[in-house]
Amino acid sequence: MNDLLGVDELVAERQRFMDTIESLSEEEFEQGRTLCAAWAPRDVLAHLIGTTQLTRYVRSGLRVNAVNKEIVDEGRRLGRAELTRRGHEWASSPSVTDRASARFLIGDVCVHHQDVLRGLGRSREIPAVAAGAIFREGVLLSIGTKRNLLQNRVEPTTVGGRTLGRGRTVRGATEVLGLWLAGRKGLDAELEFVDP
Repeated sequence: MNDLLGVDELVAERQRFMDTIESLSEEEFEQGRTLCAAWAPRDVLAHLIGTTQLTRYVRSGLRVNAVNKEIVDEGRRLGRAELTRRGHEWASSPSVTDRASARFLIGDVCVHHQDVLRGLGRSREIPAVAAGAIFREGVLLSIGTKRNLLQNRVEPTTVGGRTLGRGRTVRGATEVLGLWLAGRKGLDAELEFVDP
């Protein structure tokens, strides 16, 4: 049943993210650059742990940015050891709501994993499942932005995605297209833009 819902892959991706967190120096953890503006890796970790608090987002009237800020601010009051302990618990024991929405959450953790790695100038071998999850997350996050699929036709050049949209053609690796659609900056050199 877990495989059908994507729970096993969610746990695997969360554990990969935690492996990266554990590998960071104290300075990288506390102050390292990420692709999330104004967030260090510790903040990304706090945010990801906080996404399990679905009712908190609903009670706020889905004011996602405000809740994210509250969660990150709360995380900043925790030491690395406690935040990391909570991260390992989050990674290995998904809540009931996390299990029910595992396929969606895989994209979120994969995007944020790349935020940390790319921000620090690191990379990893991205499994096709993770690349596809990043692409799906990017498509979802592009709705209502200038990077949406009504203005851009995205053409993945690697496995995990498929051609979608209309307008200007944007070609590149599935993972990079997903991050670009999700609004991440600094990726243009890895993409090919072709006006219609």
